[in-house]
Amino acid sequence: MIGGMMIILVSVWVYQSLMRAQKDNVMIWVAVCAAVFFGVQFLLVDVNIAVMEAFKADPEGYERELTSVGDRKNEGGFQGFWGVLQSLFFELFPPLAGFVAVAFLKTLVILKESLTIGHLFGGVKEMFVSIKDSFKTSN
Repeated sequence: MIGGMMIILVSVWVYQSLMRAQKDNVMIWVAVCAAVFFGVQFLLVDVNIAVMEAFKADPEGYERELTSVGDRKNEGGFQGFWGVLQSLFFELFPPLAGFVAVAFLKTLVILKESLTIGHLFGGVKEMFVSIKDSFKTSN
């Protein structure tokens, strides 16, 4: 869900940045950036699943039968405050890493600008302002 909202925002951000820079093939670059975002997110979600399964691994080899009644044994891994931090990290890291990967692609490959924080994330504020302004109605 978070990744879905992020890809919409990233696509709008890339589109607005490329239109402002007057680049050719804007929609192709937006599609490439969306594919990069999805690819990075897919890989990191897969890594997150492997890490979480490693935390939950039961050294005694507990394996429940399919016909048994009751909950699975879900002990292991972090619990309490560290469990909340772990869950936040595993939920937010893939879309944020996809956003950063698209920022690098947009800055270095598409716009061919120097690698600075201002160039990497330039246009994000303008995007949110334009989204906010789109909800205004005229009398």
